[in-house]
Formats: sequence, structure tokens, C-alpha cells
Amino acid sequence: MATNGKLAVVAVGGNSLILDSKHQSVPDQYNAAAKTMVHIADMIEQGYNVVITHGNGPQVGFILLRSEIARSQIHPVPLDSCGADTQGAIGYNFQMALGNEFKKRGIKKPVVTVVTQVLVDKNDPSFKKPSKPIGQFYTEAEAKERIAKDGWDMVEDAGRGWRRVVASPLPIEIIEENAITTLADKGFCVVAVGGGGIPVIREDNGDLKGTAAVIDKDFASALLASNIKADTFIVSTAVEKACLNFGKPDQKPLDKVTVAELEKYCAEGHFKPGSMLPKCEAIIKFIKAGGKHAIITNPENLAKAVKGEAGTHVFP
Repeated sequence: MATNGKLAVVAVGGNSLILDSKHQSVPDQYNAAAKTMVHIADMIEQGYNVVITHGNGPQVGFILLRSEIARSQIHPVPLDSCGADTQGAIGYNFQMALGNEFKKRGIKKPVVTVVTQVLVDKNDPSFKKPSKPIGQFYTEAEAKERIAKDGWDMVEDAGRGWRRVVASPLPIEIIEENAITTLADKGFCVVAVGGGGIPVIREDNGDLKGTAAVIDKDFASALLASNIKADTFIVSTAVEKACLNFGKPDQKPLDKVTVAELEKYCAEGHFKPGSMLPKCEAIIKFIKAGGKHAIITNPENLAKAVKGEAGTHVFP
């Protein structure tokens, strides 16, 4: 298939695979993935080669809950293995959905998932003060038992109960980067860096070791986009454009902004932590590392966005 020589990294949110509380099953998640893959296929028909990244927060939560329910019967699943499991499962859904969409359109293009490790610094400050909540809620007594027996960090969560918290370190190296680049150069559509990557640290002897942490998906995607010199980094989210004063009467959608303007808006508090703020911060990292173009938009507008007809566009 002819390409325009442009490479895009598209970061798909893990929450976008779950429409609501009544549509959480694996078939429901596949159906949601298939809808997003239609829009990825639209981009590919425009000549883009695409590397797809994705979130996995809800899916990891499901594995942790299953593990908790079964803990009296079988060993628990460590957090890094949860990341690996979800990379495989979500990647499988993306591969099947995109392959089926390609078949409908007569596109001859292979799709592959790379189970991706992402190196973090074992001395990252977040390990000293874990703050990323994962898994279910516990009673105070259960929380104290987990702290004592399992060495978990637990915090009380706004009167709703206690939750485990883990570190959220910054990504510093994508271990399988060369494999991802080689596959993309050969014309594969690659699914990689799922859930921000499986967090690994490097021990003193140089060996890699999985660690209980959660890497921000958008930061890891931005690092990948920078390192493989993507022409465009796209953060796919729930809204068509980022907005100033979001949800207020004077809400203002952003069309084109410079990275300096976006930094200013972040500093002014226009974007919520845990929502639009990390997406904007990831884009700032990408542009400051030499990236030329980033987009924020929703899945249904991906094809329009790369033509400049939708989304928030960020330039140096």
C-alpha cells in the first residue's frame, strides 16, 4: 500500500475501550476497539504509517480484582505481569479489529503487537512517595493487614475506603524501541507501549527487573514518538479539542497553539490533573524534544485531524 512517508504515533486511552458500567466485558471491549480501529484505518488509507499505543487502567483493575477474589486459591498476579497480560490482550483485540477492517477495504498491511518493557529509574522520587491508586477499595483493617503482610503502600481515599498506591515514575528508555522502529519501517502497523509499558528497573549488574509501578501512558507514548522521530504525535481522548475553561460558560476550544502557549495554559490551571493535564504535558515533552506536530482529538475525528480539519494542533 502506498504511503505518504509520514509516521504517526496514536495514543488510545484504556478507558475508551469501556463505554459504560454495563459494557465492560471482553466482547464489549473488542467492539469498542473495532470502532476506534475504523478511524486508524482511515488514517492509513490517507498514507500514514501508524504506531498505536494504549492505556490499560481499567483492564489492570479487572485482573487485580480477579486476583484478589482468588487469592485463597492461587498465587496473585504481580503488577508488572498485569501490564504484560493487558498488552497482549488489548493488542490482540487491536490486531484482530484492524486486520478485519483492512480485509473489508482490501488493504494489505500486517499488524503486530510488541510486548514492551519501559525502563524507569529505580531512584525516581515517586518510589519514595507512591501516589497512583490502583485496584479495589479496602476497609481500614484490611489495609493495615496488607501493609503489614505484603508491604503495600495504602491511603485513605476521600471517605470511600483504602486503596493501594504505587509509584508513577517517568519513562527513560523503551527497551524494544529498535524492534518497533524496524517493524514500522517494514510497513507493519505496530501496537506497542501498552499501558505506558511494563515498568522495569536496571539492577547494579545490568539485569532488568519488573517493578510495581504505573507509567503514564501519554508520557511513554511521547517518549516513543520522539525517539522514533514520528511526524505527528496524536493523543486520542474523549473530546474533539482541548478547551480553556472546560465545562464553564466561557469554554473556549483550542484550534492551533504553540508549545509556549500550551505551557502557559497548563501553568494557569486550565487542565485537570489526571485528565487533560498529563496529555498536554506529554505533548510539551514531545515538541520540546524536537517534535514538529502534535494533535489532541477524539477517535472519530482522527482522519479529519491529520488533514487539519479537527482537533487541537500544537506546534513548536
